[in-house]
Amino acid sequence: MAYELKMPQLGLTMEEGTVSKWVKKEGDAVKVGDVIVEITTDKLTNEVVSEAEGTLLKIVAQEGDDVPVKGTLAWIGKPGEAVGGAAPAPAAAPAVPFAPAPAAAPAKPAGDKKIIVVGGGPGGYVAAIRAAQLGAKVTVVEREHLGGTCLNIGCIPTKCLLHSAELVNDIKEQGPDIGVKVSGVEVDFPQVIKHKNEISKKLTSGIAGLFKMNKVAKVDGEAKFVAPGKLSVKKADGSTEEMTADAIIVATGSINAIPPIPGLKENPNCIDSTGALSLEKLPKSMVVIGAGVIGLELACAYAAFGTKITVVEALDHMLPMLDGDLTKIGVAHMKKMGMEFNLECPVQRVEKSSVGAKVVCKNKEGKEVAFEAEKVLVAVGRRANTAMLDLDAGKLDNDRGRIKVNDKMETSVPGVYAIGDCVMGYAQLAHTASAMGEVAAENIMGIEAHYDQKTNPTCVYIEPEAASVGLTEEQCKEQGLAYKVGKFPMAANGKALILNGGEGVVKIIAGKEYGEILGMHIIGPRATDLIAEGALAIGEEMTLDEIIATIHSHPTVTEAMREAALQAEKRAIHTSNK
Repeated sequence: MAYELKMPQLGLTMEEGTVSKWVKKEGDAVKVGDVIVEITTDKLTNEVVSEAEGTLLKIVAQEGDDVPVKGTLAWIGKPGEAVGGAAPAPAAAPAVPFAPAPAAAPAKPAGDKKIIVVGGGPGGYVAAIRAAQLGAKVTVVEREHLGGTCLNIGCIPTKCLLHSAELVNDIKEQGPDIGVKVSGVEVDFPQVIKHKNEISKKLTSGIAGLFKMNKVAKVDGEAKFVAPGKLSVKKADGSTEEMTADAIIVATGSINAIPPIPGLKENPNCIDSTGALSLEKLPKSMVVIGAGVIGLELACAYAAFGTKITVVEALDHMLPMLDGDLTKIGVAHMKKMGMEFNLECPVQRVEKSSVGAKVVCKNKEGKEVAFEAEKVLVAVGRRANTAMLDLDAGKLDNDRGRIKVNDKMETSVPGVYAIGDCVMGYAQLAHTASAMGEVAAENIMGIEAHYDQKTNPTCVYIEPEAASVGLTEEQCKEQGLAYKVGKFPMAANGKALILNGGEGVVKIIAGKEYGEILGMHIIGPRATDLIAEGALAIGEEMTLDEIIATIHSHPTVTEAMREAALQAEKRAIHTSNK
């Protein structure tokens, strides 16, 4: 009898999975180890491989079907061989239903509310799921990719490149010191890009699974306002439909800003961050225009791969969102990686070059200087992606396309909300958009919620990575606050010494009288993970004493957090109290 391909149990709590894509079709030859089908469970997509050789005789579960663990997916065998049942077993009921609205929430209004979310990025899809959990009928309009910039051409792909780069750098730089000698380390750049694509695909297809789980509908198309609270959606098939709902959430994100530099658009070797994440060949040299987060993260990745990096910046400083002490350490490391920085050096024009492109700048002495490279990365920031929405027709108050909202994410039009990068006055970060999405959904469904940015961390994935939450020392001085500072060098932390040689610092800023945590700033190993302790401390109005009273495990980098708090109170054990 033919071999029965069954739904595997891909996690301890998994009870069913969704067939997202058949890689093989009926009649195809199959070998042991061949990928047959892709299964979505929760937020991940997994590949199911064959344990038998033969022909794919019959596909039982179709794309989109939910199949319980050990349910039949397909049959593999010899042509003409008998197969078993023709349909998958009925899906098992989930062991635990999705959590209802919190007990404190008011009863839902009579009837289901209808909500349209414009945009399926980290703000839009989170808002959609939260609203659906609270009982709304939700439709997401997305013109391109679920997951938005973050999952497809932003946060996740960039971190994939940075992880590959960090591994290369560790092997080359740290390997000999820790007794790991590797000769002939090579960067297989096409494979770097392939790995990045695979990770993005897993996460984006997982969102589709979450939508199905929460009964969120998706429309492929582009929306625009035709009146306050009324949308016209041009669908992928070319048809147009007018749509209205009890509430609309605008979550269209942002796009790369392109400065009006003469010669920039005409030169194909000038790319933005999207282009930098999809190059087919590793460039030998790159000029980066802009010394902000996006430009420096990608610069660090390419520098580690071996690309010669030259950064040009019109301002006299870099990474203004970070505390000055962190920036100094980060810049010093990047220079050690071979990166060259040119501050107060605004770009005048881009010219053709036999190498690729020539970037002509004016330095602080007023003289023209030129930098040539195979590629020019333009990373001068992002702007709200609202041009297609026709905000004027929707009567939405905005500042040059950035939608104005209050802390409940309400716009100037009742029933219309906006979240994420497309709004005015907030950090353009994926986790910011997600938090705003939950706030908007809860307010629509009758649960009062407010967005509070004081616990919102900023993470910068340079080398070493940096993270910051709350007030910087510079901001405390500007506001005239009485404060005290505690610092602990990573060089005095055992785990940090093991991980990166002890490069970095933890810095805590607290109120002078009561010791309440005002800001926490970290550069070094695991900084972007550790910063959550600072956000929690600020959100819960914790003091230095409370951090000190919390036992931090050893040996970990987290010990540096407690040590910094001790140093602020002149009680440091493992460093000077001066």
